[in-house]
Amino acid sequence: MSLEAPFPPHLAAPSLDDFKRLAHAAFDALPAVFRDRCGDVALRVADFADAETLTAMGIEDPFELTGLYHGVNLTEKSVSHAEPRADEVWLYRRPILDEWCQRGDEALGDLIAHVLVHEIGHHFGLTDEDIDAIEAAAD
Repeated sequence: MSLEAPFPPHLAAPSLDDFKRLAHAAFDALPAVFRDRCGDVALRVADFADAETLTAMGIEDPFELTGLYHGVNLTEKSVSHAEPRADEVWLYRRPILDEWCQRGDEALGDLIAHVLVHEIGHHFGLTDEDIDAIEAAAD
């Protein structure tokens, strides 16, 4: 009886650096008008959201959060707005990988791009309901 893995042993889950490359490639593929409107939004990748973020959002299972926009959206900013932190879009590797494996019908880079665009939508001032309506209209 062989205990060999059913897949090549050299395969491994994409690293944080791999995710960063995919996320930056997805951002670079956006139309210039959208990239320009993002200004200095920082793109961050972590395995999971930190405990403080999960608690603040009322989320117990860290696999439930694939991405997060942290900042003041464009509809609420003003020239006199003092920003304690730069705006950030966070992508969470492990929950995205988990969703990708469960779905099995989408390329990983496409799923990363989807989460990225969703979080950029929040930067533009869109709610989850706005984003859902836009996605439904596009289907």
